[in-house]
Amino acid sequence: MNFWQKLIKEEPTAVPKKKQGPLKVNAHLHTPHSFSAFCCVEEAVIQAKEEDVKVIGINDFFTFDGYDAWSYQTIKNGLFPLFNVEFIGLDEEKKKKGLRVNDPANPGRTYLSGKGLAYPVVLPEEDSKQLKHILEKNNEQVRQMMEKVNDILRKKGYKFQLSFEDIKKEFAKEQVRERHLARAIRDLAVKKFSSISAQKAFYKDLFGDKELTSDISNEAAVENEIRSKLLKAGGAAFVEEDPTVFLDTAAIRDIIIRAGGIPTYPFLADDAKGNYTDFEGDLPAAMADLKKRGFYSAEFIPTRNNHDKMKEYVMELVKEGFVVTFGTEHNAPGKQPVEVYAGNKTPLDDELLKINYEGACIVAAHQYLFDRDGKGVLDANRVFRQDKRKEFADLGDRLIKSVVK
Repeated sequence: MNFWQKLIKEEPTAVPKKKQGPLKVNAHLHTPHSFSAFCCVEEAVIQAKEEDVKVIGINDFFTFDGYDAWSYQTIKNGLFPLFNVEFIGLDEEKKKKGLRVNDPANPGRTYLSGKGLAYPVVLPEEDSKQLKHILEKNNEQVRQMMEKVNDILRKKGYKFQLSFEDIKKEFAKEQVRERHLARAIRDLAVKKFSSISAQKAFYKDLFGDKELTSDISNEAAVENEIRSKLLKAGGAAFVEEDPTVFLDTAAIRDIIIRAGGIPTYPFLADDAKGNYTDFEGDLPAAMADLKKRGFYSAEFIPTRNNHDKMKEYVMELVKEGFVVTFGTEHNAPGKQPVEVYAGNKTPLDDELLKINYEGACIVAAHQYLFDRDGKGVLDANRVFRQDKRKEFADLGDRLIKSVVK
């Protein structure tokens, strides 16, 4: 028996109906195993518990390293765990056409998630090698960025340097990302310069004679500005990604399925000006394209969307048979709620809360069924079994309520 069969020894029977709304769900949270606003997995779980969010999903980039801590902390605190993962891929056809998918700045670049992966992890050796290659190449990119920063420091006469191993030890796990480097640079400024004026002069040197415009006491804003002015395209420490880290979207889908998960498309949806990417702007065409490529699950990060505009998309997706979940990411510095809100901290309405919970229930059922007999909510052709949607949702509801406290 694996995790779910040990945790839930018998399939739970019907749960007595109570007059209560759907349980709160956050199906997309990053941890320090990629980059996170949280210091550790425990902090994420405790905050979810404090906010009465009962179902939470780990969703790190390219890695399953946080799964053990996630399973332990969630069960210990009476929450239900979802085991997810996130990839950054490339759709070559859309790139050639100049079409933006769900990255607003890079045509063809596509973020994809896997929901409800097997735990303990099941992954063929070749897939493991591929993920290791991506991690190593991403780490090397950040190492090269760090060396460019060190070169600036030497040329400007500073007598200190950044160390990749120290950054990894103090701020990251096995995966060191651009945001970790930004955090290390801000930390270096604080440690080396006691006055605000000296820190600002330091940033001006790094930014090529450009002033720091953020409030220096706002750590998240300073780190974001370091990324924007120093580490992004046009910045003195920018290093382009190795093209081999961007897998074809079909390859990502297949890795997710082999890992026991449900391939999921994260919608960027409306931006601050109400605009959409080229791909997402035509929703009927996007849905048809996703189904053709084997994606029957979608997710949103509602904090970046207008509530009503996002809801229009969500309702159409559900009408077309997609499983839909929401999350917050927490993959940027700064404190924010674990409970999911739309933009301007607008509470999700009852319909959206029900849809989010139904989606989580289906993912929960998938995790349990895959653990039990190697089959989940997808059929032999990798198509979501829509005719069993209510059955899956009801099973997931019973599973969740047998675990949460």
